[in-house]
Amino acid sequence: MRQKPVLLVIAHGSRDPRHAATVHALVRRVRSLRPGLRVETGFLDFNIPSVHGVLESLATEGVRDVVALPLLLTRAFHAKADIPAVLRDAPSRLRIRQAEVLGPSPLLLSALERRLYEAGLAPADKSSTGVVLASAGSTDPEAIAVIAAIAREWRHTGWCAVRPAFASAAFPAGFPRTEDAVRELRDLGCERVAVAPYVLAPGFLPDRIARGAAEADVLADVLGPAPEVARVLLERYDAARAPMLAAVGA
Repeated sequence: MRQKPVLLVIAHGSRDPRHAATVHALVRRVRSLRPGLRVETGFLDFNIPSVHGVLESLATEGVRDVVALPLLLTRAFHAKADIPAVLRDAPSRLRIRQAEVLGPSPLLLSALERRLYEAGLAPADKSSTGVVLASAGSTDPEAIAVIAAIAREWRHTGWCAVRPAFASAAFPAGFPRTEDAVRELRDLGCERVAVAPYVLAPGFLPDRIARGAAEADVLADVLGPAPEVARVLLERYDAARAPMLAAVGA
């Protein structure tokens, strides 16, 4: 019987130890949801094992098929350039298919709401609460458009208002900093203001989001190992795996 492709989760990596700890917690949840699936983790920078090192080890073991899944919420530079470049340098015996990034997904909106409720909001608060959708930020037009679209979609689920914001130093036109978006929602008349970090793990930019949320009423935690996030990983794996199986008649 042909082995299932290995799922290789590719994370960016960080000097902040909380980042790797959160990535590993998410991977453990994925394994718990799909016990028969082999899931490995590789980092692009700062942490070990490296993506290249994991791929070399898999090839040495005799693994043939790998689904490489970028642990990213938008399809920006890392998904379009960095990760494909690393995968091109993989051992030639490996058949690798790069999965889509995690976002957008209705499950991620559910995870965002989970974090807001865990931080103290209740479903009954939605109509009187303005939410800042605070992302790390990007200069990629596709990624910027996706964040804006997510904010519009989320607004239609019953919140008083939803405003996107960026934590990075380069702010695209129309995207405020977290603190500016908080004040905008306050001026709009929302009874309370909540900040929902649209980021996967703690680190430098999530800390900047937290500082920008100083005047908000509620600050949610990062998405981290939320069960909805783990389910998105498996959805992306299954979608990437399907054509690999069809190609070999499995």
